[in-house]
Amino acid sequence: MPAMISYDGLRSRRAALVLTAVFLTVPASAWAQQTTEDTADIRVTGHRDPEGLLPDQTAPKAVSEISADFIVKQAPTLNAFQLVNLLPGANVASSDPYGLSTSSSLTLRGLGQDQIGVLMEGAPQNDIGYYYAYPSQFADPGNLRTITLAQGSVDIDSPTVGGAGGLLSLTLDDPKAAPQALLDVSLGSYDARRVFARVDTGEIGRTGVKAFVSYSYTRADNWRGAGFDTRRHVDAKLLRDWGDGNRASLALSYNNANASSYPSPTLADWQAQGRGFNYDARYTAGNTNYWRLYRAPFRNLYASAPVHLKLNDRLTLDSTTYLQFGYGNSPYGTQLATTGNFLGNEELTQPIVLPGAVDGVATVLGNYTGDQMRTGNVTKLTLQAGIHRITGGLWFDYGTDRVTQTYTTVDPDGNPTDRWGYRDRAIQTADGRLLAYENQRTVTVTKGFFLADSIALTPRLTLDAGFKGVNLLRNGRNYLPGPQTRVRKDSFAALPRAAVHCALSDRQQIFANITTNFRTPNEFTLYDSYDGGVVSTRGTNALKNEYSVSQELGYRYIGPNLSASATAFHYKFRNRQLATVIDVGGAQVNSTLNAGGQTTYGVDAEIDYRPAKGVSVYLSGEYLHARIDDDLPVGGDFLPTRGKHAVSSPSVQFGAGGTYDDGHLFGSIAGKYLGPQYATFMNDERIAGYATLDLSVGLHLADWIDGKRTDLRVNAINVTNPDVLAGVQAVSTNARDVVGRGGIVISGYAPAYYIGSGAAVIATVSRSF
Repeated sequence: MPAMISYDGLRSRRAALVLTAVFLTVPASAWAQQTTEDTADIRVTGHRDPEGLLPDQTAPKAVSEISADFIVKQAPTLNAFQLVNLLPGANVASSDPYGLSTSSSLTLRGLGQDQIGVLMEGAPQNDIGYYYAYPSQFADPGNLRTITLAQGSVDIDSPTVGGAGGLLSLTLDDPKAAPQALLDVSLGSYDARRVFARVDTGEIGRTGVKAFVSYSYTRADNWRGAGFDTRRHVDAKLLRDWGDGNRASLALSYNNANASSYPSPTLADWQAQGRGFNYDARYTAGNTNYWRLYRAPFRNLYASAPVHLKLNDRLTLDSTTYLQFGYGNSPYGTQLATTGNFLGNEELTQPIVLPGAVDGVATVLGNYTGDQMRTGNVTKLTLQAGIHRITGGLWFDYGTDRVTQTYTTVDPDGNPTDRWGYRDRAIQTADGRLLAYENQRTVTVTKGFFLADSIALTPRLTLDAGFKGVNLLRNGRNYLPGPQTRVRKDSFAALPRAAVHCALSDRQQIFANITTNFRTPNEFTLYDSYDGGVVSTRGTNALKNEYSVSQELGYRYIGPNLSASATAFHYKFRNRQLATVIDVGGAQVNSTLNAGGQTTYGVDAEIDYRPAKGVSVYLSGEYLHARIDDDLPVGGDFLPTRGKHAVSSPSVQFGAGGTYDDGHLFGSIAGKYLGPQYATFMNDERIAGYATLDLSVGLHLADWIDGKRTDLRVNAINVTNPDVLAGVQAVSTNARDVVGRGGIVISGYAPAYYIGSGAAVIATVSRSF
């Protein structure tokens, strides 16, 4: 769904210790498809991590992973962003301890959520027009086998655009070989309750096909302010594997939720009201701040059908076909008059009908709806020819996005007559047209090709080289009356890359890589929009694509009781895209500008120490230096931003945790510290650093009952309950008035922030049948 649709998340006899995340693995489809066959086989003995974390790794890039063994011990409502919180470079801002709200964000190495590619079973989850991904819509954690986080780049065959910040990949669990069922029941703070049920069929007849289907229902009151969230979710997967590694599957994920979008304060709001900055619990006539006017309903269906075929001893075929549908509304309260309205640049001379209007004004529900459909396929052939492993493939993606801003009537008690914002139930003009502030449809067609070669120069030294070409075409129509009707932007990017990996010994590795990424401007930048019959947002197709070059240099150690990695990275951006304000004929108009360059460098590091069987201690950290290279053009002048810190880019962050599991008792502790973050490009407003802490304890009861999995666990989320701002929800160029390079006074405007989630405790009983 569009980024403005904020689907936009998170929320005693023996002590126990757990880490939350981490840990190096790489998908088989990595850039030039490096695999363990390409390098020396690494085997170690000693104390294995109790969660199977930090698996042996040979990828020529930074990558971390959490497994099902770890995920199943965490709070069952957490979304994928919250689950990767401890990984190096991951900056997660959660407004809700349970991960149900649309108000959350993830940045990696200072790069925002719209710069991070997200895949599930090889299918893209990012919004087609705005590049955002919404973690509350993803598959249930109990059905995930792994969550893989590549902090610096996407795989060459990944069907994503705009992955300079990295790649988050979700892999569903395979159906079980034997029939079984699983039931989870959870109760927690804020009247939270959740039920999760999964059924595995085992082999269906003699077809070789296995399947599972699951259903979950979650409800929780808002931890601050009035309101509550509900989430209904279905996951399913069919799988058939045969022969020498051949397999075909179909994965489905359906989500239907009605989630709260917690209000985001400015710094002045926060200082005045703190956690009391909320929507109103009761409705009074004319009130546009009533909580029922800010609940975002959305539903989505994702389908992915990956196939892997071994055509002969040297040639394999991989193909993934995907399909997704999504519809949702990000509503808000507003007031509308019966007269004085415009449709685009056309003044409406006849009054509109507004039930309940007083003195010609009525409180209404403002709708921001998105209706998307997307389908595509990525197919590749891989040939092993001597020391060469050659991969070539094609990617095609077709999507439509219908976006409208309309109005819906509200009854005398403040209840919207249609919370979904359907166009056929929205307020009409006197002559029967849809009264809309925005009304547009965009078709996006993406075509790509890639070619890569992984060359095993020696048993320990591998060189990778690859090239990807991507063409992205947007065709759209603006249905509002005015000078703009059709829009079009056609872009092509050439994306070369290279990497080298060397196994120094059975335990030590070094690697280096260079990659390129690009991102076209989002679809919103193409369209004019209107306010009071005049242009308020100037659409343009002249913006240049953002382009970046990144490098990594890394070291890994895989020992019997200790594993570690450290990666130095460097990014160089040009044509960074920035939403800002320009002066048009004396009017201040919202627009998107080329913000020039940015340079980023830093170091990620992580250590996993296993001093005894069932015990693991984990540390992670990042140093980040992110600077703006150019002055920003604003309002006919230039803001003096050269050399300033990039926004949402804390210079330091640290994670620490540990796990304990002796087969009967298990537990965890996980803490994260994030340094201060700037919210403006002038660095004239920032939030302070803060720390969070999660704890859990549980019992494996199977041996004491009937041998079938029976677990009891209690998760304490954000136990220290810090009263903080957790992240930047909306940046600004400058919070205070600034004199530009040319002497013009550039007015400031306040950024907005996420309020950090409160503490919560949730207890879960899991039982297999």
